[in-house]
Amino acid sequence: MILPIYAYGSPVLRKVGQDITPDYPGLKELIDNMYETMYESDGIGLAAPQIGLPIRLFVIDGSPIEDIEPKGFKQTFINARIVEEWGEPWKYEEGCLSIPNIRESVSRMPELTIRFMDENFKEHEKTYKGMAARIIQHEYDHIEGKLFVDHINPLKRNLLKGKLNNISIGKVEHHYKMRFPKK
Repeated sequence: MILPIYAYGSPVLRKVGQDITPDYPGLKELIDNMYETMYESDGIGLAAPQIGLPIRLFVIDGSPIEDIEPKGFKQTFINARIVEEWGEPWKYEEGCLSIPNIRESVSRMPELTIRFMDENFKEHEKTYKGMAARIIQHEYDHIEGKLFVDHINPLKRNLLKGKLNNISIGKVEHHYKMRFPKK
């Protein structure tokens, strides 16, 4: 089932997600719905707060990105915690399903180690680099109550205020189901 994406300004996007247990109600169906919603929205990642749930869950499918390692990178992350980030920060233009039509250059570390559970609650600790690390950091921010616009300089963020306010009231072009906090 395709779920609505919560738009900028929705309070749930600013909440730190709570850990979940294997008996979380409808977990398998929720994960399936998140992937379906992400694909329908042309995204490569989706976090539970973006569909209104303040829990530590996000899904990624980076396979549309040609030079991503590992190839065909697709993973479910439950109760994730970044263990370490390192390297020389690099900038790359990011966007977000909750903030349609806005893209800005964001500086992130090129490598990270993350500890998480998969959809079967098997624990993993893995190291990622490059685009895979960037996508993880972006989605991880969501479960920490942060958005990519929090990483841009205050002057640029101030210049975007009008556009961000328009998104929160539903005055934005979009091709997927959305829920707007001030509409």
